[in-house]
Amino acid sequence: MSVLLSDVVSGSAVGLRARLWRLPASELRAAAVSASAEILRLEAVRVAVVDELSMRPDDQVIASRGVGSWLAANTMLQIRDGKKIAALGAALRPFPAVAARFDVGDCSFEHAVLIVAFCESPPKGMPEEALPKCIDLLLAAASGVESTTTKVRSVIATLERIFESDEIPPAEDIDRNELRIASTLNGRVVVRGDFDALTGEMLLSALSNLTMPTPAPDGTPDSRSAAKRTADGFTELIRRYLDCAKTGVDGGQRPHVNVHINARDLAEHRDCAATPTDGGATVSDLDVGHMPWLGPLSVSQTRLLGCDCFLSTVLLDDHGAPLDAKPGKRLVSAEQRVALIARDKGCAFPGCTCVPAWTDAHHIRHWANGGPTVMNNLVLLCRSHHRLMHRKSGFVGKWVIRIGVDKKPWFIPPPSIDPGQHPRPANTTFQT
Repeated sequence: MSVLLSDVVSGSAVGLRARLWRLPASELRAAAVSASAEILRLEAVRVAVVDELSMRPDDQVIASRGVGSWLAANTMLQIRDGKKIAALGAALRPFPAVAARFDVGDCSFEHAVLIVAFCESPPKGMPEEALPKCIDLLLAAASGVESTTTKVRSVIATLERIFESDEIPPAEDIDRNELRIASTLNGRVVVRGDFDALTGEMLLSALSNLTMPTPAPDGTPDSRSAAKRTADGFTELIRRYLDCAKTGVDGGQRPHVNVHINARDLAEHRDCAATPTDGGATVSDLDVGHMPWLGPLSVSQTRLLGCDCFLSTVLLDDHGAPLDAKPGKRLVSAEQRVALIARDKGCAFPGCTCVPAWTDAHHIRHWANGGPTVMNNLVLLCRSHHRLMHRKSGFVGKWVIRIGVDKKPWFIPPPSIDPGQHPRPANTTFQT
């Protein structure tokens, strides 16, 4: 690391923008990664310090009615954020394995909150001796730069599936739903809500094609912010409902709720739900419901939806990859797109979280070069990564996609990104 790069990470941001032009792109990337690691380190330090202060508060903390409120009063944090920091510190005490990963910066604040919440309120059917193994699985999903909240929630949903009980997961508890609509002094309206995952999935599905960026007739990019597009889309959604609920088209389909689930697990009676055997159970042994927008859905909720729905069947091989259907056309058929969504669950590019509705079906071997429209030659990519695969202007190098032995896409980066060109799994692939 150069002296200047060290100064960027450890020094003040005052006047920094005027000096950054000296750094090449490689050092700018290194500085961004180093600064992010430093933020994780300082977050862990703050949680530890605040937790210690909460156990032996002085007069100032007592006068502030708790260490979380005191922290907010003496920083630019909101009270809810200060209390969340204090709560995490206390929650980590009984779980040293989680605290250790958080302290070394290998687990983010948000993921630590999810893990300790599961540890504090595990499924009722889970024996105490199973908790250490569950923590290991959760930490594996939460560790490293490829970790995502969806992966952590997927492991939690799977563990709840293994130790199935009658307890309703927080994400599916409709009794917690709230929607507040209030007028302001200047005549505007403020909307604030908190919904279960299924309601959120329906809302996001309905808004999807209404919130996409729309270029002007002359090709000028949409200048609206994401929040402004969402507000405009919500307004249009209400207008269409009042005009007899007219709907648009989203990803080749009318907006609706899609849930993907293994047929065996959908049909399986809850009394026969799989439980750990002498050989143990792995995350991949069981399936949970999966919604394109909001991710995991418990099997019990999925079965409830299955009582009154249209079922689309996708045949899978031993690796869980969809088998081919109608490969003879250049354009991907509706059946193939359903199968691609079941396999890729969105943009498959490593690290991308784009939902299926905003993806294109990309030919790994281009159609113009003789590439067939079959599952082993198709992958879902968002528009940005689709352009990247077609040699985005100004990009040096080329990503290569290969279908692995697991019948899922793997991505090989160009030497400019990884000199060893080590294959990277698709975004939805998770292994422990």
